[in-house]
Amino acid sequence: MYCLLTNDVESISLVTNDLNLANAEKVYKVGLPRLLELYNKYNIKSTFFITGEIVEKIPELIKLIDINIHEIACHGYSHETDEAFDILSLEDQKRQLIKAKSILEDLSGTEIISFRAPALRVNNYTPKALRETGFKVDSSIASQRFDFFLSFGSWKKLNRFLAPRKPYFTDENNLARRGNSEILEIPISAFFYPYIGTTLRIFPKITSIFRNILILETKITGKPINFLTHPNEFMDEERNSRQVKRRTKNIISYLLADRLRYYLKLKNLGISGLKLLENEIIILKKHGFEFITIKEYRDFFIKKENNYD
Repeated sequence: MYCLLTNDVESISLVTNDLNLANAEKVYKVGLPRLLELYNKYNIKSTFFITGEIVEKIPELIKLIDINIHEIACHGYSHETDEAFDILSLEDQKRQLIKAKSILEDLSGTEIISFRAPALRVNNYTPKALRETGFKVDSSIASQRFDFFLSFGSWKKLNRFLAPRKPYFTDENNLARRGNSEILEIPISAFFYPYIGTTLRIFPKITSIFRNILILETKITGKPINFLTHPNEFMDEERNSRQVKRRTKNIISYLLADRLRYYLKLKNLGISGLKLLENEIIILKKHGFEFITIKEYRDFFIKKENNYD
């Protein structure tokens, strides 16, 4: 049984909703070191999906991550809402991917083959953009997840209710459908309710129940658990709701995806959130889960598929 602990590393502030250098520095000095220390304590291998933008600001950030243990993966170049992959053309997506991939490979000295879209926002151009820029794995689909319209692009994610739950090779034009593409999709664990750092911090008791359901599913089907979190969840920020950046002109989206989300996402930040994650690791280890990277799981999956053939 495999668990993939995946980490999205970006400079966005959970308090103000904007990307800024001060927050990037705090991710580098506080959030990421705390997370790496926890993983080291339990001999955890994990995957870090990193934006090109944050390592351009702080190149030293890459050096914190031991590439002999963890995988460096791509989280696009920017996390700005107006540069989300679900609104970009094929050529614009390719430009972003090439730019981010080049930055990450130059700084890490490793081949980057895994991708996760910022805010999990993708469109029908994304599979081709990934193939043509050298990516082999995607982890942007959360099968059967419902966002409660608390995130941008949530309407466009409704088709993921029909996405396969187990890892699969994608359709040529749709990451949420099975097909003959060379891109392997490894879905983020969800079933209406997502198994991610945010829900763990907001609703720890509900998440513990849901985690036990996912463990049972893995024991029955062999589906890996893919848990998503962020280093900026494990550091404290100064809170001032008047500073929240409005990212849309739509009043409903603003009230749900900016204002309400602001109050929800700040629960159990910092050390308290880290303790919740540590408890999840302890429980998953007791159930016999092995923690591996996205890239390692791809190797296992392909070997298994070849043996079946």
